[in-house]
Amino acid sequence: MQVWPGEAYPLGATYDGAGTNFAVFTEAADRVELCLLHDDGSETAVELRESDAFVRHAYVPGVMPGQRYGFRGHGPYAPERGLRCNSAKLLLDPYAKAISGAVRWGEEVYGYHFGAPDRRNDLDSAPHTMTSVVINPYFDWGDDRPPRTEYHHTVIYEAHVKGLTMRHPGLPEELRGTYAALAHPAIIDHLTRLGVTALELMPVHQFVNDHRLVDMGLNNYWGYNTVGFFAPHNTYASWGDRGQQVLEFKSAVRALHEAGIEVILDVVYNHTAEGNHLGPTLSFKGLDNPSYYRLADDPRYYTDTTGTGNSLLMRSPHVLQLIMDSLRYWVTEMHVDGFRFDLAATLARQFHEVDRLSSFFDLVQQDPVVSQVKLIAEPWDVGEGGYQVGNFPPLWTEWNGKYRDTVRDLWRGEPRALAEFASRLTGSSDLYQDDGRRPLASINFVTCHDGFTLHDLVAYNDKHNRANGEDNRDGESHNRSWNCGAEGETDDPGVLGLRARQMRNFLATLMLSQGVPMLSHGDEFARTQRGNNNAYCQDSEVSWVAWPEDGGDLLEFVRAMVWLRRDHPVLRRRRFFHGRPVEGTHDELSDIAWFTPEGGEMAQRDWDSAQASALTVFLNGNAISEPGPRGERITDDSFLLMFNASPGPLDFLVPVDHGRQWQVVVDTARPEGVPPGTGGKVAAGERITLPDRSLTVLQRPA
Repeated sequence: MQVWPGEAYPLGATYDGAGTNFAVFTEAADRVELCLLHDDGSETAVELRESDAFVRHAYVPGVMPGQRYGFRGHGPYAPERGLRCNSAKLLLDPYAKAISGAVRWGEEVYGYHFGAPDRRNDLDSAPHTMTSVVINPYFDWGDDRPPRTEYHHTVIYEAHVKGLTMRHPGLPEELRGTYAALAHPAIIDHLTRLGVTALELMPVHQFVNDHRLVDMGLNNYWGYNTVGFFAPHNTYASWGDRGQQVLEFKSAVRALHEAGIEVILDVVYNHTAEGNHLGPTLSFKGLDNPSYYRLADDPRYYTDTTGTGNSLLMRSPHVLQLIMDSLRYWVTEMHVDGFRFDLAATLARQFHEVDRLSSFFDLVQQDPVVSQVKLIAEPWDVGEGGYQVGNFPPLWTEWNGKYRDTVRDLWRGEPRALAEFASRLTGSSDLYQDDGRRPLASINFVTCHDGFTLHDLVAYNDKHNRANGEDNRDGESHNRSWNCGAEGETDDPGVLGLRARQMRNFLATLMLSQGVPMLSHGDEFARTQRGNNNAYCQDSEVSWVAWPEDGGDLLEFVRAMVWLRRDHPVLRRRRFFHGRPVEGTHDELSDIAWFTPEGGEMAQRDWDSAQASALTVFLNGNAISEPGPRGERITDDSFLLMFNASPGPLDFLVPVDHGRQWQVVVDTARPEGVPPGTGGKVAAGERITLPDRSLTVLQRPA
């Protein structure tokens, strides 16, 4: 076999049409072998003799796409110094573009013996672990263009590749649960009719099913256990895992783009699947443990701000390079449109505390590729000081956990929720205005993959997670949920009616709020997980979306609310409200006004009242301060939003000075929710009765 020196860049395996260049970083290993794996179980070892700045490299002519490979790192195994090299462990390439197979759990994939954790384990892991794959980088993208949907036009739909598609009756059996299913007209038609502009996929980077879960007969269904930051997860591919997963993912992105739908990836750069000091040796740990991981004062152990056993070392230039190279790869080669960063506060921990000026943010800010796509932070982790909602840099948007909590509290009847609700409804200026951000920095959501589904939020007071095998100890215990009078399934028509109304309240509130709305997959059908609020390990019908033959009133209501928002710029403003008339117009009315149900303007005592749970909001479509794309003035219809979150019916007076004639366009007290254009007329000064826990929207033409 010929072996040429090759190049130190790019890292990973790069096929050029005649052979493949291999390059891998390690400062800890004394020498590195490239192992080319054969289907008969044998391997050919090639020592990477060339080294530039601790990058070992070689070019091997004739190595084609589909070739499986791995590395073996020869060097010190000295956990007391943080070093865990072990040449008996076949290691994944940190830059692998595709990964084949799965881990077969046993002592072979660990660097130590189970009975003696301080003793090095020299059992060969090759027959038991995953392997890297050389891919063909060439793909016909045709005339693919990123949709580049602006945030104020964006509606995000969070979904799981398998969970969304596994039970869809219109999909062929062989495509269900795969990337190809996302490209199927049945899925794309549903998303487009719903008004979705961005599909946010739960982790599709190659992940590992934890040893503990596999022993329990469960799986890491959610996928927050990454081992390959460049590789699409192989079990979501219908065509094969020797590089076919890359082509299938690209095909799905191309099809979604053709429909005008962006693809956002939920990415997990805060930790890896190798766990703590008792975790397996799969890749990074065996190549250069102290360069990749944040080690404790005693370097045998790991500092963990993620709750998963380890945290990547965010002040290491090699970790930062890995993350930035991965992000750029998914944008430039896989054509994705943005990222949602899991436990993003960990990415800001350059040393111990969360630092808004950390190196990671500096790199993102100046990167000409990554800085131009959607960047969404989950702005917390489990470490000290990890709750950072509102504290990310101006380039970023955030999952607004305070929005979720406040909206839930209002509709379940918690006292003193009204004033904060007003802030959340109008874009959370208290969180985002001071640092130059705008309402669109707030990704608003009521439910997501983590926690109760929308149905379960109104059907359960308590979590029911026994199927997870942890005696119901896992998952959040304080869910801000309310079962409406009965725990779980019931045939009580009163309870069922209230639950349906509450679901409409949550969905309507979400679409009427300033910011960027995010729906969780299946909520438009009232999907249930039977009270499980931590279904991370439930790769089953517990988590898969059950597609009804017809979505019924709730689906039609969600569609109507999404399209109402999309049709009216006053519901998706790009700037915060001023609370005064807009200069240069003949309209003397403020851009927003707040009223009590009796029709008087809200005074401080009304906001401060512990029991206050109802108000009217006036949105002035003739007082939009931001200009259109060509500098033109934007005008819109005006709206009155009437919220009654109290436990009894209330009469609301239509304000007398803000419009003579109004039309009801939303009424959550009715099962169909009143699709736009079908409601009755209401005049200024009239009283309308809102039943308990309901909202009504009135519209006045411009």
